[in-house]
Amino acid sequence: MTDTLIATAPVPTTATVEEPAGGRVDLQVIADLVAQGSRVLDVGCGDGALLAMLRDKRQVDGRGIELSQAGVNECVARGLSVIQGDADRDLVHYPDGAFDYVILSQTIQATREPKTVLAELLRIGERAIVSFPNFGHWTIRLQLGLHGRMPVTRNISYAWYETPNIHFCTIRDFVALAGELGARIETSVALDAEGGRLGRKLPWGLWNLFGQQGVFVLSR
Repeated sequence: MTDTLIATAPVPTTATVEEPAGGRVDLQVIADLVAQGSRVLDVGCGDGALLAMLRDKRQVDGRGIELSQAGVNECVARGLSVIQGDADRDLVHYPDGAFDYVILSQTIQATREPKTVLAELLRIGERAIVSFPNFGHWTIRLQLGLHGRMPVTRNISYAWYETPNIHFCTIRDFVALAGELGARIETSVALDAEGGRLGRKLPWGLWNLFGQQGVFVLSR
């Protein structure tokens, strides 16, 4: 894998979805990447904020899988079709190509087998959309280098002893993993601390240094 950005495919939308009040910036970016009327599976869908946005703004046929019962309850209260399940165990039950998009937002770093989970996303969906916090950001490197303690930031807000993140991942790590799986990077976005998008033509090394979050669209 070279150290420059792979050319990105056109985003399959014509309008920008409004960001939910107080919502995560990566959810808006993901919603903008999903085509109107698509079949979508949101893995680790949380309280259903993204699925509800896609249903209301993109008219998708959306389904969700969420580990926590509290999250499932919130999704059902929103009128969403969500089941309780574990990304590490339950994706094998979905048939090949069952969805246009399979989404994993801010979750891959909390899975036990990230490589297997990503391979399952690519099997189940025509495209996989993955967002994650970038553990290679300069503020994390600085905190660890200066203080010798596991960093706590706005995007990675847990102390080391209570974090759900068990596989720390940088943007360059994710790009390498995609390459190992033979996945094609169709679209990629790096978000800075303010939610702004970094330049598309910057090398991966600068995205890795200054991007607080990464959002990738992958296909086989």
